[in-house]
Amino acid sequence: MELPVVDLSRYLQSSNSESDPQLGTDLLDSCREVSRILKETGALLVKDPRCSAEDNDRFIDMMETYFSKPDEFKRLQERPNLHYQVGVTPEGVEVPRSLVDEEMQEKFKTMPNECKPHIPKGPDHKWRYMWRVGPRPSNTRFKELNSEPVIPEGFPEWKEVMDSWGYKMISAVEVVAEMAAIGFGLPKDAFTSLMKQGPHLLAPTGSDLSCYNEDGTIFAGYHYDLNFLTIHGRSRFPGLYIWLRNGEKVAVKVPVGCLLIQTGKQIEWLTAGECIAGMHEVVVTSKTKDAIKLAKEQNRSLWRVSSTLFAHIASDAELKPLGHFAESSLASNYPAMPAGEYVEQELSVINLKGKKSSS
Repeated sequence: MELPVVDLSRYLQSSNSESDPQLGTDLLDSCREVSRILKETGALLVKDPRCSAEDNDRFIDMMETYFSKPDEFKRLQERPNLHYQVGVTPEGVEVPRSLVDEEMQEKFKTMPNECKPHIPKGPDHKWRYMWRVGPRPSNTRFKELNSEPVIPEGFPEWKEVMDSWGYKMISAVEVVAEMAAIGFGLPKDAFTSLMKQGPHLLAPTGSDLSCYNEDGTIFAGYHYDLNFLTIHGRSRFPGLYIWLRNGEKVAVKVPVGCLLIQTGKQIEWLTAGECIAGMHEVVVTSKTKDAIKLAKEQNRSLWRVSSTLFAHIASDAELKPLGHFAESSLASNYPAMPAGEYVEQELSVINLKGKKSSS
């Protein structure tokens, strides 16, 4: 199936609040459509006029240059003492959830062959760079999740490019969060108020297709995201698969100028399971190999960069079912806890919390 594309332009042009009687039926229908798609598929394509294809390309160009640097240079930006939540995470560190989650492994056995993921046998073959975007709280119980950013030497444009693209993608997420809240029958700011001063992370991955290019090579093993909503720009190499709520496996095609948004575990928590954290993986496919061949012919970089941003609920904010979701029969599965505490629990499972430096 093709994922639907929602154009955010009309919502952006409207400055009306949720309760304003002038909020047109068409806009309300768009909001309900956003919440429906997130509930039923866990993924949504959006077009935001503030986020251009040129912005995405500028960001990917810089990250291709960075990831192509020698490993010893990149490891200078490694911060294992901060759970790799800023700076670089080398390949072979991040463990896909499905490698350590026995419940997921049991689920694999019941999935139809055409819907099964590639089964990870070890850590992911990808590098990642974590760049905090937006203001951080002056007082927090979770200082390691709200640390200062790391800037590599030799990239004078780094902060400007990272912040520019990061803020634009957060702005797109905020619009989708508002529309989803209205569509779910919650106050317009139900989600965005909890996102303020959240530890939002621009977290591009880099996978070296000159080394890892065999069919089925796993760059990001089957997993869900622990944050609120994840947003991606368009990658130059295909390979991303997502699983819809009905279990269908879908190869994602992000049109030029569009962004992909996926549901994370925190929105699942806030909606008592009305939305489920979307499962996904990134692997080498025949189409990836075709793109590698073309890149070689055009003398372009063979690093597959994802322009991914993880939008979070603020670390000290409470995760719990909101509004009418608190009355859900499933609400007891989502006990109240600080978002930062939940994040630390998840990081422990996937090998990023407390791991010693591998340099």
